[in-house]
Amino acid sequence: MENRLPTSDPQFVESLIPQRFPFVMVSSIAEYSESRLVSGFEIREENLFVADGIFQASGLVEHQAQSVALHTGYKFYLLGKEAPTGYIGAIKTFEAMALPKTGDRLKSEISIINEMMGVTLVDVVTTLNEEVIARSQMKTVIM
Repeated sequence: MENRLPTSDPQFVESLIPQRFPFVMVSSIAEYSESRLVSGFEIREENLFVADGIFQASGLVEHQAQSVALHTGYKFYLLGKEAPTGYIGAIKTFEAMALPKTGDRLKSEISIINEMMGVTLVDVVTTLNEEVIARSQMKTVIM
């Protein structure tokens, strides 16, 4: 398969994750490796997790989880396979230092700590204008 990175083609990015509009919380991939991915997301007013112009912490968690799904989806794309469905198995830690607002562009870096038998343990750091606004450690599970 062709390496299509970096990309901000929303249709391509959406094809790599199981979520569909209006529940898509990723819009670009800047970097990919077996152990890392950098995703992006522009927050729009109509987003389900926006209240009074502020993107809520639950939206940050979903953005981070979808960034993990994007890593898996892109890996499967490179193998010529369809992206699997997965879910958050556990959130070990989550901290939001600030909540972004509509029009802001998030950048999240996921780092794979361990991957075994469909369970992936990751660290995720989300930044806004180079400032860390959220970090988490979570397990995702492929069905």
